[in-house]
Amino acid sequence: MSRKLFGTDGIRGRANMYPMTGEIAFALGRAATSYFQKKTKSKKPIIIIGKDTRLSCYMLEQAFSAGVCSQGGRAILTGPIPTPGVAFVTQSMRADAGVMISASHNAYFDNGIKLFDRAGHKLPDSVELELEKMVLNPDLIPKKLDDQLGSAKRLDEAMGRYIVQVKSAFSSDYNLEGMRLIVDGANGAGYKVAPMAFRELGAEVISIGNSPDGTNINKGVGALHPETCAEKAQLYRADLGICLDGDGDRIAIIDDMGKVVDGDKLMGVLAKFLKDTDALNGSNEIVGTVMTNFGLEKYFEKIGLKLFRTKVGDRYIVERMLKSGACFGGEPSGHLVFKRHSTTGDGILAALKVIECVKYYQKPLSTLLDEIELYPQVMKNVTVKEKKPFKELPEVEKAVESVNKKLKDTGRVLLRYSGTENLARVMVEGEDETLVNTCCDELVEVVQKSLAK
Repeated sequence: MSRKLFGTDGIRGRANMYPMTGEIAFALGRAATSYFQKKTKSKKPIIIIGKDTRLSCYMLEQAFSAGVCSQGGRAILTGPIPTPGVAFVTQSMRADAGVMISASHNAYFDNGIKLFDRAGHKLPDSVELELEKMVLNPDLIPKKLDDQLGSAKRLDEAMGRYIVQVKSAFSSDYNLEGMRLIVDGANGAGYKVAPMAFRELGAEVISIGNSPDGTNINKGVGALHPETCAEKAQLYRADLGICLDGDGDRIAIIDDMGKVVDGDKLMGVLAKFLKDTDALNGSNEIVGTVMTNFGLEKYFEKIGLKLFRTKVGDRYIVERMLKSGACFGGEPSGHLVFKRHSTTGDGILAALKVIECVKYYQKPLSTLLDEIELYPQVMKNVTVKEKKPFKELPEVEKAVESVNKKLKDTGRVLLRYSGTENLARVMVEGEDETLVNTCCDELVEVVQKSLAK
């Protein structure tokens, strides 16, 4: 059964338009509370509700909270806090579930809702389907009356709890004294907590993207626009630049040369660091996605590690890590998951691990990055009317087989549909850039013809 509300990372859309309306937020609050009442056998389940800095968060926070209260739950509102902070507070307070209201890297006029279970993990597809049924058919949820109704309150110390937790992940062998950092909070959920965490560890912090007004989240700053941070890093001769996205669960890093670091290269450096410091808990598996560069896969093979690919989305990465025992995984976009310290992607934590890595090797980050060679990668979008399974398109299957023969074992092909738009994404990567471009053009032409029928 296909999902109607939930996408790759919760529900997302234009704020105050279906499905990101107050009515849906209220219904989802009811549904989530009802589900966790049964799941955890709690008459009045505790639901942690965090948010970023979007103007629409006020509306959706209150609507979701009202849904929780109407179903007998206890809503605890944290105010602006990064997504990993919600996951941590949910787990540490032994709450029944956590909710983050954010559209991550999207513009301010979008918003979203994603949920966590009591262990701080994002909900699997099967649970999201169950919640959808209740949202779309409210009569499935028994009404609560009289003293069965719930309550809501604010938790002012949530930010402090999260700072203590994320700082504890940084090795006690090091501190940040003498380091100059540019910290870009994207005018989002991490605008306050990120500079505080790095300052408390001893760094000189120059903050940007730390003046949210409800409409400027991700606007010209943050992981989506790291060039702003890169300019500041060069101007102030900073050791590193750290760019969060709107909800603080992913990161872009500016190296000591003032250059934006490729996400796959950063993942490679960190994986080697974890291996060399025996922090992989005996596992040689690193979890990436179908978008992870083929050159990184070859690098892992060279240093004795193995890449496992999942669907796009850090929740699929975490699901695999829990299943296989892997300790580290991530995406080129900057979602990096350190399972020992967090249950989801965490931009501040990732930055601290990058600094730890630099201090361990006693080499600049730019030097460490030079060890990894990525393959040329080309991706083109094809507008489609219908998202037919590629396996049901013989011409496409034949073309993919032909391209794979040309690439041999020096490249790969990936065809997938966008989760939110009517687009087919055609990606080819390999050692030979000219061949990669030629093969991608060939596939685009075949996909266009096949889906035009």
